[in-house]
Amino acid sequence: MTIEVLRVIWWLILGVLFMGFAIMDGFDLGAAALMPWVAKNETEKRVVLNAIGPFWEGNQVWIITGAGAIFAAWPLVYAVAFSGAYFAVLLLLLTMGISRPVSFKYRSKLKNTTWRSLWDVLVFTGGFVPAIVFGVLVGNLLTGLPFYFDENLRLFYSGTFLSLFTPFTLLCGITSLFMLTMHGGLYLAIKTNGAIRTRAILSSRLSAIALIICFAIAGVMVAFYLPGYQVVSGVNTLGYSNPIHKEVVSNVGMWLLNYATYPMLLAVPAVGFLGAFMAFLTANGGQSRVAFVFSSVSIIGVIGTMGVSMFPFILPSSTNLASSLLVWDASSSQLTLLIMLVAVIIFLPIILLYTAWVYRALRGKISLEMIEKDESHTMY
Repeated sequence: MTIEVLRVIWWLILGVLFMGFAIMDGFDLGAAALMPWVAKNETEKRVVLNAIGPFWEGNQVWIITGAGAIFAAWPLVYAVAFSGAYFAVLLLLLTMGISRPVSFKYRSKLKNTTWRSLWDVLVFTGGFVPAIVFGVLVGNLLTGLPFYFDENLRLFYSGTFLSLFTPFTLLCGITSLFMLTMHGGLYLAIKTNGAIRTRAILSSRLSAIALIICFAIAGVMVAFYLPGYQVVSGVNTLGYSNPIHKEVVSNVGMWLLNYATYPMLLAVPAVGFLGAFMAFLTANGGQSRVAFVFSSVSIIGVIGTMGVSMFPFILPSSTNLASSLLVWDASSSQLTLLIMLVAVIIFLPIILLYTAWVYRALRGKISLEMIEKDESHTMY
């Protein structure tokens, strides 16, 4: 298997991992962000928390695996992204990796109203902030980060935390938020009954419409406002990873070149729109599981749109175009990619089977009666 093929395979694996994260961990992030609107009293809040509580920890394996895949398969991308966006990653760690777990575990320790209200704020923050920040980071992949490599491949980064937030990247953050609240609301519709379910369905339907609008606006901005990137020479798809021996140009509309070359790729953003629209339609007809599937399809389409628009770019440089990182010049060695691929083939099916077993074992709805009847049978 050539290194060219391995690079494409690992680009696809990376995309699958981030889609898996958005689908699996996305629903509990979205549900947490919706909690102030769908849960109006203490018992309803505990229903929401017990609906997502058993799963969020396992769901975060997807983002950890994705970060590990970047570190091992795309070390230059890891170096730029995790150092350049250090404070954004730290914000994710504080909200999603620290405060959210603590809020789930500590909220039920005391029955004091003020105590629980404090942790409720952290539950909401742990869903709302990561949903926004992930979208902002994705937006920065499209705009490019201000970095460059010198002739010795030493990395230099000139951006700041605040420079990550521009009108376009904030739009991407809002799009991400609506995508995940659509998904989280539909998950709550599956796991709950009564007033919570009714509010969750309404929230998810409104989020689906907002997602369609924001996704469309982002597409217009990419086509007519945002500079894209194109490689014009100096790329060897079978060569060693060295990102400084190529020529890259940038101009508005260049992120659409792949669609012009391969019109069939237009099906990818169409899936994003269609999935959200079908989730909107089916959510109100008592078909929550079907709507959740359509929501997942929409997520695949939205994330896939970014991937096919940027290919072969993984992380463009906005200040030194030649330093942009491509699928072809930012990967690990052929042997490393091959060994990792074997590990994925062995262990990923095991993880998927275990995950499926957990969801099957914990299937069923969380009701108000269950919470009220016996608190010792509920964790949160």
